[in-house]
Formats: sequence, C-alpha cells, structure tokens
Amino acid sequence: KMVVVMVACSSSLLAGSIGGMAKQSFPILITRPEPQASRLAAELTDAYGARAAPLLSPLMMTEILTPQVPSGPFAAVILTSEAGAAAAERLAPLPRPAFCVGTRTAIRAAAAGFIPTVIEADAAALVATLGTAALNTALPTAAGDTARLLWLRGADRAADLAALLPQCQIEELIVYAQRPRPLTAAALDCLGRPGPVILPLFSPRSVRLFLAAAPSRIEARLLAVAISAQVAAEVPAERFAGCRVADTPDGAGMLVAIGRAISSGLP
Repeated sequence: KMVVVMVACSSSLLAGSIGGMAKQSFPILITRPEPQASRLAAELTDAYGARAAPLLSPLMMTEILTPQVPSGPFAAVILTSEAGAAAAERLAPLPRPAFCVGTRTAIRAAAAGFIPTVIEADAAALVATLGTAALNTALPTAAGDTARLLWLRGADRAADLAALLPQCQIEELIVYAQRPRPLTAAALDCLGRPGPVILPLFSPRSVRLFLAAAPSRIEARLLAVAISAQVAAEVPAERFAGCRVADTPDGAGMLVAIGRAISSGLP
C-alpha cells in the first residue's frame, strides 16, 4: 500500500536548517517496519511540507515471540528497540529496571511497567553506560558475582553485547523477529522511473533487504541517507548516486540529514 502524505510545513527549526530548497517534491522511500514507517512519514511532512513525498514500503514485518524466560535473578533487562519493549510486556517474571536505547523504547517500556534508564544514542553508548554502572556497583550482583542482565532482542542483531561487556553477565533472549517483505508495486514503479529518490537507511540489515528486494536495474537516482557510518559502509556505490550520513545516530539526526538531501537537489 502506498501512502503519500503532503501537509504544510510546521517545524520552523528543521525547515530553517534547509533554507533555500528547490520547490521540487522529492520521493522518500521509507522501508522501516510499522509503526516507525508511518511515524517517519508524518515527521517528514511536518518538517518539510510538500517538498517531501513519503512513499511507504516496509521491508520488514514485526512478529512478537513469547519464549521461555531463563531462570533469574537478573539485575535488569536491556531493551534496544520498541519491539523488544512491546515483547517484554508479555513476558514474566522480569526485573523492573530497564536500560533502553532511545526515548521511544523507554516510553514503551515505562508503559509496560518497567523503570527505564534512557540511553540516547546507539550500542556504543549502551555499552559505556552499562560498563560505568557495573564499575560503580549500581547493578546489584548475586553472591559477589558479576551482574546478570537479560537482553530482550530481535532475531537479527548488530552487536555482541556479551563480548563488549565482559564485566557483566549478559544473557540473550530472542523476543521478536523482523520478517522480510517485498517492495510494493508503487515502490517498484518509483524505482523504475528516472528522477531522484531518497532512501533513509536505519540498519545494515535494511540495506541488505533493500538490495535483495530491488530490481536489478534501477532507473531512479538513489541517494541513501544512513543513520551511521556502519550502515553507510553497506551501501554499494555502484547502485547509488550518493550516500549521506546523519550527524547523530538517531531520529532527529536522520530528519536533518534527509532535509539536507532535499536541499541539495540530489546529484
């Protein structure tokens, strides 16, 4: 299903950061799963008005799983996504303290009854926060052992937290899966026509899924906007007109980076 949203720009801060834009409307192909896809579309049109033409084609569909929780006790849970927080609500028993990557993850966790500590960045910031907490003995331990933490994650992971945090005892529980989906007919039609298309990319896996789903011949001039250098490294130069990297690895950074892509008019 194609959803195109065009409204007047109401975000003076972001609109101001891309002053002097061309009046052309730029297709922005959003491949995030729901509800993140619709949320990003609304944020883009709120920030950039008719200059942004979001086209939704989620390449992943979230499936919540209900596995058996390992025997505790655990000092806290680690939640690195909204999907993980949603899955946590269905599981019991779990400790109430939760280390959450991102404000939206923390909000979802709080709604499920957890006590969130918000890490406003990425896996590196999470590792630093947990490492500091362990050193300061803010994480309770059992019988002098290292703190036990339960990471509620998806079937696909971008980092090995256990290896990065030897000072903690991290156990992993897969509580959701992102099932691949094909590109919609509207998305394929957009890629098959000459003209600029902006493609926001939020994870290495999203790059791989797009390349697998996209036609071998793309007529559009694709500009990738990557949330981090790690994601940008997955983008093949021969299939894209260019790749921009957000200044900060979060939603606000992506909005600004997409605005800059619109402002540039694309290569």
